[in-house]
Amino acid sequence: MSQPNTLWQLIAAGADDAAALTAPGEVPLSFRALREHVQNTVAAYNAMGIGRNDRIAIVLDNGPEMATAFIAVAAGASSAPLNPAYRADEFEFYLSDLNAKGLIVQAGSTSPAVEVARKLGVRLIELEPQRARGAGAFVLRDTSGVAASAPAQGGMAQPDEVALVLHTSGTTSRPKIVPLSQSNVCASARNIREFLSLSAADRGLNIMPLFHIHGLIAGVLAPLSAGGQVCCTPGFNALKFFAWMEEARPTWYTAVPTMHQTILARAANNRAIIEKNPLRFIRSSSSAMPTQVIRELEQTFGAPLVESYGMTEAAHQMAANPLPPRVRKPGTVGIAAGPEVAIMDEAGKLLPAGSVGEVVIRGENVTRGYENNPKANAEGFANGWFRTGDQGVMDAEGYLTITGRLKEIINRGGEKVSPREVDEVLMDHPAVAQVVTFGIPHDKLGEEVGAAVVLREGAALTEKELREFAAKRLADFKVPKKVLFLAEIPKGATGKLQRIGLAAKLGLA
Repeated sequence: MSQPNTLWQLIAAGADDAAALTAPGEVPLSFRALREHVQNTVAAYNAMGIGRNDRIAIVLDNGPEMATAFIAVAAGASSAPLNPAYRADEFEFYLSDLNAKGLIVQAGSTSPAVEVARKLGVRLIELEPQRARGAGAFVLRDTSGVAASAPAQGGMAQPDEVALVLHTSGTTSRPKIVPLSQSNVCASARNIREFLSLSAADRGLNIMPLFHIHGLIAGVLAPLSAGGQVCCTPGFNALKFFAWMEEARPTWYTAVPTMHQTILARAANNRAIIEKNPLRFIRSSSSAMPTQVIRELEQTFGAPLVESYGMTEAAHQMAANPLPPRVRKPGTVGIAAGPEVAIMDEAGKLLPAGSVGEVVIRGENVTRGYENNPKANAEGFANGWFRTGDQGVMDAEGYLTITGRLKEIINRGGEKVSPREVDEVLMDHPAVAQVVTFGIPHDKLGEEVGAAVVLREGAALTEKELREFAAKRLADFKVPKKVLFLAEIPKGATGKLQRIGLAAKLGLA
């Protein structure tokens, strides 16, 4: 199979009449129709004055239109999918930071992003689904009323141009912009396709959100690059999962551990569907999967579970446990699965097997650097390797175990939360004098968001009041689930407030 290095080349893999995208209860969209749709969409936003390397933010619910919008925007411009759950303040930050030229929303959308785009002068583009033409077909309408100038560069993007722009949360600074080139995302899709032996016969059931690297690359691009089919659901719904499975007849699906656990809880009542639709494998990524759950899933579905380790800066996959007959080692994140993976010490020296150090990577799928952030780039790269911020150890056979988190990002079931961002919102409350947001261990999500708060002298505030205050400005998953009011926040030996280990110090771990 040829190795595509642009999105336009990637979607050339499928046979004209083969189904590329489906959705529950909808007409399939063939590869021929997908290619025509991408060409038409690129021409449509080119006519609005938007072209290659220009950023188009996308705020759409999960489903086939979100998948085709991502592909069509990334094929000829830079796609910037945003979480529809964001509040106005968050949209304002991201749209400004991205310098977005356009914003795509569903026609009639009531998202706060619409008003923010108008305020910032971002071109507002409405998407009108055309489901009779196939799952994910749509037309775009420019509703901004702003005259278009011709784009500097129209048509399909080149390998080195930016296909996808995502933010990664930073604990000690504002969220960082991660630009991923056409060749980065295509290399990552190829790595996943080859590692999972995906073919045109495979059908993936996508339940992952499509504003995350996991869903975009593993859920959508990897199967399409094999000429395979993707069934785009409206997002994870445990009550509908088995009905979707029966309708889509998938050969595999990818999810985060919390989703797998919820599916498992309902599996006993759906044994007939499981037996009628045997899966070739199940994939898990975005946070660690308890080994007990791996065993139970494999027994229930009669299929191997492949656990993967990824991050935004790597355009998703870095390491994974291989498919049988190769050895899977539960508790590890497997072997290098695309980029080179190594362990490095603080001085930048690579360490031998069995040594604990920082996990570092290099390869075609790795971003060339954060945008407009020389400090982050100086810290993030060493001797040609990207430093992941994770601590790990590799055994003699190359299997990697993650032993800790050097970064302080809270990983709430795959949703990354920047503690500093939450700190800043809580500090805006007039009764709050000091705050440290930190991760609290959680049996299903991996981590939950907690906050230790010191009130101003004479001030009164309840946990409920502070959480309600935060909920007006933060997406629900970022709002602390537990708030502790303390006379003083415990400090480290040097007097610094330390997030890592705070849960244990406060008796929450």
